[in-house]
Amino acid sequence: MSSALHLETDRLIMRPHVRDDLDDCLAMWSDPTVTRFIGGKPSTREEMWARLLRYIGHWTLLGYGFWVVREKASGRFVGEVGFADFKRDLEPPLGDYPEMGWALAPSMHGKGYGTEAVQAALRWADVHWPAADTVCVIAPENIASLRVASRCGFVEHSRAMYKDAPTIVLHRAAESV
Repeated sequence: MSSALHLETDRLIMRPHVRDDLDDCLAMWSDPTVTRFIGGKPSTREEMWARLLRYIGHWTLLGYGFWVVREKASGRFVGEVGFADFKRDLEPPLGDYPEMGWALAPSMHGKGYGTEAVQAALRWADVHWPAADTVCVIAPENIASLRVASRCGFVEHSRAMYKDAPTIVLHRAAESV
């Protein structure tokens, strides 16, 4: 992947996924703390491999995707943040907006890394899609992610059902740079 896709903040380094990220990602996505609001069940190695391929495929097919987030000072895995088109079966539909998402390893919660990484990804989006709004979907019980979304300019747009569970659809208007 192009080095232009590598992002840095004061404390974080972000880059597209590679094969060697499988074990770190699996450790995060197999943790019930992470998945309780995202799908409800921990991922298997097979499911994580499919997710990793989907992440890489987004960059290849759409020119955007998810980044692996690591601490700059230590290199430790923090989590993932980015954009996707998951073609969700959601009513009302999300439309053609890029969907933002994020997940952090439990040991990284409460350090402000989520907000920092989401803001970096949104700055990237504002440069690459100056007229494109973004959306995200968050379970109503996921207070921490709702706080991150709010800090990053997302506002509630609607309520919907997704896979038989209530979800909040949030919207962020594009910010031209």
